Amino acid sequence: MTGRGRGRPRLDDWSEMIDDRADVVVVGAGVVGLAAARAITIDRPGTSVLVLEKEQRVATHQSGRNSGVVHAGVYYVPGSLKAELCRTGKTALERYVEERGIPIAHSGKVIIAVDDGEIPRLDELERRARANGVEGLLRIGAEGIKELEPAATGVAGLHSPRTAVVDFGDLAAALVEDVTGAGASVLTGRAVTSIEEGEDGAVVHTSAGDIHAGVVLACAGLHSDRLARVTHPELDARVVPFRGSYLRLRADKEHLVKGNVYPVPDPRYPFLGVHLTRRIDGEVWVGPNASLALGREAYKLSGASLRDLRDVMLYPGFWRFLAKNVQAAAREIPLTLSKRLMARAVRRYIPEVQASDLESGPAGIRAQVMRRDGSLVDDFLFLDGRRVIHVVNAPSPAATASLAIGDVLAAKVAERLDA
Repeated sequence: MTGRGRGRPRLDDWSEMIDDRADVVVVGAGVVGLAAARAITIDRPGTSVLVLEKEQRVATHQSGRNSGVVHAGVYYVPGSLKAELCRTGKTALERYVEERGIPIAHSGKVIIAVDDGEIPRLDELERRARANGVEGLLRIGAEGIKELEPAATGVAGLHSPRTAVVDFGDLAAALVEDVTGAGASVLTGRAVTSIEEGEDGAVVHTSAGDIHAGVVLACAGLHSDRLARVTHPELDARVVPFRGSYLRLRADKEHLVKGNVYPVPDPRYPFLGVHLTRRIDGEVWVGPNASLALGREAYKLSGASLRDLRDVMLYPGFWRFLAKNVQAAAREIPLTLSKRLMARAVRRYIPEVQASDLESGPAGIRAQVMRRDGSLVDDFLFLDGRRVIHVVNAPSPAATASLAIGDVLAAKVAERLDA
């Protein structure tokens, strides 16, 4: 992202010079940006909305590279935005996909305590889930686990029967249809390089020219912090990209998992840990692990970015995070490199799984925002400006909550359009 040189006209003069204009410009065509664009067109018919996406297709990054789980809200801190918007967003998502004929399967989730030492953490998880109003939540014992997941083993568990799976790429495609059907435009292959904010509008500098907007809504995902610092240079947080790679169960072993098998989270580690998901297409994904990515879009080693690595290495928060999480790194890095070790991790829950049962799968990158003190920003984070709104942090369950997040963002946009 590069700023513009000196000597450019003042923002107030640009309205006479820019041909491209819109009431609202949405940056980023993942499911959050598209859901917000849809909500704006519904709430304010006639508003001109333009969605810009730097890739050649929508939902290229986090929205199209996840396991497809529609979360019920078990894990999130009660009262947080994640908990609130996951609950309302899941309801809205289920209604929407049913109306649009998008396949969804309520395959359920079983969270397994593998030994008595995990029971206190399972108790806390149950407390959170009940506070969050998780539908149909049931505490189960070893026999209950076997009834739901015959190949699994554990001493106790939680069953979330309304956890579901969907293809979020299908959701994104449907949202594009809605947005364009309402008269808005979605332009792909148009990267935003910077934004300049004024009293009554903003100018969006793109790879194909400038656009004048009444309001800008930036849902930039992996690049959210960089775009946010253009209008909020005081932002002292950084996206640190973590790569998560999945393995697949071989087709002849997919019967070992009926729905979603999840662990009880360990507070010593910053991420959830290995879990198993039967996707909407019937494949069973195993993972993901979590390791530092070599770039914000480095799904393969060939995608390494010196700029992205430099940003991480020069950020004090990363080194403070690493110092606090040496054990986590020691656990995750070997899992990235070894199917044998991944299979051993899976056998805690599904004893039959061997390394030979695992095949290579896809990878995704989590846009995790980190503070200077090394702590992770756990909740959704929106940064409000006069005419520019940034979605700075939107990790899981953002896809599940996307329609609810879209409503929140549309309301913020409306306030600024009416100001």
